[in-house]
Amino acid sequence: MASSLYEIIELPDGEFTLQRSGEDGEPLVRIEFSEEARVYLRGSGLDVARAMIDAGIEAIENLGTSAGVDGVGVSGRHVLH
Repeated sequence: MASSLYEIIELPDGEFTLQRSGEDGEPLVRIEFSEEARVYLRGSGLDVARAMIDAGIEAIENLGTSAGVDGVGVSGRHVLH
């Protein structure tokens, strides 16, 4: 099985994306901080985006294969408190 390399890109508008290295396709993940959040981040947006992506990958790994792919592509927003 071939492995893919991924990269985190900061776009000119301040949005961060995770995409396959060397590809111009749709990003796998998009992270956008509000203007207020950017003030608090003080230039650490990349570090926070990386931590968020790492946490997401770890969460998927913890779900394991028993979770399957049910729910993928389901529209709607989910609010967690």
